[in-house]
Amino acid sequence: MYRVLGADGKEYGPVPEEVLRQWIADSRANAQTKVKPEGGTEWQTLASVPEFELAFAASPGAPPPLVTTPVEAKTSGMAIASLVLGILGFCGVTALAGLILGIASLLKINRSGGRLSGQGLAIGGICLSGVMLVFSVPIMAALTLPALAQAKQKAQSISCVNNMKQLGLAVRVYSLNHNEQLPPAATWCDTIQTNVGSSKVFECPAEPGRRCGYAFNAKLDGKKQSEINPQTVMLFESDAGWNGSGGPGDLKPHTHSSRTVNVILADGAVMQIPRAQFDTLRWEP
Repeated sequence: MYRVLGADGKEYGPVPEEVLRQWIADSRANAQTKVKPEGGTEWQTLASVPEFELAFAASPGAPPPLVTTPVEAKTSGMAIASLVLGILGFCGVTALAGLILGIASLLKINRSGGRLSGQGLAIGGICLSGVMLVFSVPIMAALTLPALAQAKQKAQSISCVNNMKQLGLAVRVYSLNHNEQLPPAATWCDTIQTNVGSSKVFECPAEPGRRCGYAFNAKLDGKKQSEINPQTVMLFESDAGWNGSGGPGDLKPHTHSSRTVNVILADGAVMQIPRAQFDTLRWEP
């Protein structure tokens, strides 16, 4: 078990080795992340811990990494190009190119895990290019705006899935620290909050005004994971709010999709279920 020093200066854990390896795979932790073995007195980087050396080992024949300080996020060149083409978009064609580049760069930045910056530039390029298209090429705008909305919904859906994965991992961390017992349904958000890097994880990007866009299956209240069928719904999209819990009647699909709903099962798998198959979901342990 390890204590983890987050980028915000706060301590998290204790976290088991398998969870730390998952964080490394998800880019939530890197070679410079500070950890302290349970019972230890000094912080050390993950790369210096023998159990994790292989996870950061350089390829054969390659020199050892020389990075001694965190690498700053690189501004996306596509985002810059999108903004420039949007400014020059009075001729219509460059505005269309700026719109496409802006959407592509925004998706790439969101998936980069913090390695790329320039989200504001990308959004600015998208907005400016869209305005130019409306004024200069109305027909083209009519064709591209639906694609823009669809891309936005897709990006929101991807972010929603990533949030649910982090929440599911936080529930697993809690259960590992409590004899495999899942958190109480009535206080599940409060209970796992210390195992989540940011409170934003509880929000769905499509519904930013709601503090928590997910609910906990009340049937799993305090249950041990070994007692639960792995295909049982554990977390699901809902408007029940902070610490919300319940069952099928509380399942409320988010606005980023008109055809599917995201749920996370007891085994940690995130599923996108078509609305026509809602009644096939398992809610009993």
